[in-house]
Amino acid sequence: MKRFYLSKTDRKIGGVCGGLAEYFDIDPLLVRIVTFALFWCGTLSLWVYLLLWLLAPRDKNI
Repeated sequence: MKRFYLSKTDRKIGGVCGGLAEYFDIDPLLVRIVTFALFWCGTLSLWVYLLLWLLAPRDKNI
């Protein structure tokens, strides 16, 4: 079963975008661009990012 973890290897700030990219098996740059666009549109995405950063488990494989 696939689980979401914060990425330790592909992180710029908190590892949220890298973890989402690994979970959905897509390019991390695409996730970062979409995240930035959502940040630009409003603050809800910022709160979601912060909650994921604080509550998501860390990647234990590395």
